[in-house]
Amino acid sequence: MITVDCGITAIEEVEFAKQLGVDVIITDHHETLDELPKAIAVVDCKRKDSKYPFSQLAGCGVAFKITQALCIKLNLNENEALKYLDITCVGTISDIVPLVSENRVIAKLGLMLIKQTKNIGLKSILEVAGYKKIDSNAISFGVSPRINACGRMGHQEKALELFLSNDPIEARKLAMELEEFNTLRQETEKNIYKEAIQLIESKGIDKQPCIVLGKAGWHHGVIGIVSSKVTEKYYKPSILVCFEGEEARGSGRGIEGFDMHEGVMSAKEYLTACGGHQMAIGLSLETKNFDKFKDKFKEYAKAHITEDMVPVIQIDEVVSGKDLSVESVKELSILEPFGEANLKPVIMYKSLKIDSIRTLTEGKHLKLTLVDENIIIDCIGFNMGELADKLLIGDKVDVVGNLEINSYNNLDKIQINLKDIRKSVNI
Repeated sequence: MITVDCGITAIEEVEFAKQLGVDVIITDHHETLDELPKAIAVVDCKRKDSKYPFSQLAGCGVAFKITQALCIKLNLNENEALKYLDITCVGTISDIVPLVSENRVIAKLGLMLIKQTKNIGLKSILEVAGYKKIDSNAISFGVSPRINACGRMGHQEKALELFLSNDPIEARKLAMELEEFNTLRQETEKNIYKEAIQLIESKGIDKQPCIVLGKAGWHHGVIGIVSSKVTEKYYKPSILVCFEGEEARGSGRGIEGFDMHEGVMSAKEYLTACGGHQMAIGLSLETKNFDKFKDKFKEYAKAHITEDMVPVIQIDEVVSGKDLSVESVKELSILEPFGEANLKPVIMYKSLKIDSIRTLTEGKHLKLTLVDENIIIDCIGFNMGELADKLLIGDKVDVVGNLEINSYNNLDKIQINLKDIRKSVNI
């Protein structure tokens, strides 16, 4: 049995497999415990004794390196491994590992291969998602959510069938099923998020150093996404746990400077399983131990969260109208693929006058037209619709965001994808 992206903490499970006569090889990229499973081989670039020069490979990246090593060992053509770079690229971008060093090479070359991929399933999911430009954005927001959705909703075999399919009709059908699972996942996630926010604000949990919530009926497949949104809203480490009878499963997300893995391990006596890293964690425990775990984790958070842990937007450049043109914005694509540790450049543009304000998607998103003398710039603020009531036509504002090209009716226009906005301060 060969694991992929799991198993590094499965000490008892590997021992049980050995008793059954099953040989185990572990390939993983998560943080290790002090003790490693006694498998035939344990391949993890985060092993404390690892000599591999790069420690940030995704789980699929580790599996890819195993494939490369096998090609070398068996004297096979190296292209036998390289032909899987398209799938490895999808996994690497989806796992939100730093897109630097070897991960950047995997993503860069993998995206080139995806454009001409022979994988019918991958082609189908791109078509269904509606992405014509193949870049890291298409993977992050088009492919990844649809693959993850079927697993989160308990039908992970559908994604496997999709990527193994050689029949275009079957692949199209499976891609449409993934689309349906993604819609269901979004609705389930929305309902849990609403319940979580009500719990947090009715009990004043947002005033605590961290947020730990548990509830029966929550779907364990989506609580990680909800935890991420909770952390983004309150900028506090959060863990959401779903109670399933006597057992409970949870998922958590952290903030910069706070080690989620270390924090959860401070309460390991109350856990039955745990895995993850500094920014994200998964765990299992007995429902009866939830309050004890919560108290211990809160104790750790209180001791390790400092006042300077606040959300910060790193601005790469302050720009003005003379700096911007469709051509200069397009040149930013040289820096792709964008992702963790290689984010899209963030710009600030000051003292723009609001020419129009409206909301999209039933008030969810904010759409602005801004003017700087004779320059008109469109802005889109996803999930910022509530700001529409706080801004007025004629207001001068400073905006922070990513520069994009919005193409419509064969016309290219500069657009700012907002990260933040404030009324201009005249000094």
